[in-house]
Amino acid sequence: MKETVTYKDIRGNKEINQLIEKGNEILGVLGYTEHSKKHAAKVAETAAKILKDLGYGSHEMELARIAGYMHDIGNCINRHDHAHSGAILAYQILKDLGMPLQDIVTITGAIGHHDEATGTAVDVVSAAVILADKTDVRRNRVRNPIIASFDAHDRVNYAALSATLKVNTEKRVIQMDLELDDAMSTVMDYFEIFLQRMMMCRRAAEVLGLKFKLVANGSRVS
Repeated sequence: MKETVTYKDIRGNKEINQLIEKGNEILGVLGYTEHSKKHAAKVAETAAKILKDLGYGSHEMELARIAGYMHDIGNCINRHDHAHSGAILAYQILKDLGMPLQDIVTITGAIGHHDEATGTAVDVVSAAVILADKTDVRRNRVRNPIIASFDAHDRVNYAALSATLKVNTEKRVIQMDLELDDAMSTVMDYFEIFLQRMMMCRRAAEVLGLKFKLVANGSRVS
C-alpha cells in the first residue's frame, strides 16, 4: 500500500482525466455549462485554500484537493446521481492506487455529498469542496454560442463578470463577492436560480465554524 497518494498523482492520472473529460463532453451534449479539468482544478485549489486560510494542516488540504478534482467524474455515467456514482468510481480508483482506507472514505464522502439535490457538508473536507464548487460561476463556463437561446443558468453564468471567495478569520465569515452584468441577469435572478446551492453553502460554512455571506453588485443578498 502506498503511504501517500498525492494531488499531483491524481491530476496526472489518465483514467481520472478521461472520466472528467468524458463527463464534460456528455454534459455539453445535454446543454450544461463547462465541467472540464479546468473546473475540477479550480474547485480543488479553492477548497484547499479555504482550509489553509482556516489553519487546517497539509493533509486535510491534500484530501480536499483530491476530492475537488475528482468530484464530477460520475458525470461520465449520468448526470442524475452523478455524485453517488462518482464516489463509487473514486473508491475503486483510489483503492487501486493504494491510498489508505481512512483517506479514501473521506474523499468519497465529499464527492458523494457535493450535489445539492441529495448531499450536505459532513466534515471539513466536504464543506470546503461544496463551497469551492458552488461558487465557481464564470462567463467562460457557458458553452452555448447563441446568447438568444441561453437558458437561465447560461444567462447567470454569462452575466458573472467576476466572482471571488474570501475567508475572514477574525469575523468568522466566508464571503462570495459577485459582480453581475445587470443587462444579462439581475441579482434576484441569480439568487432564485441558485438558492438551493447558496443554502448548501450556508450549511458548509457552519461546519467550518463560519457564516456564509453573498454580496452581489455591492449589496448583501444573504
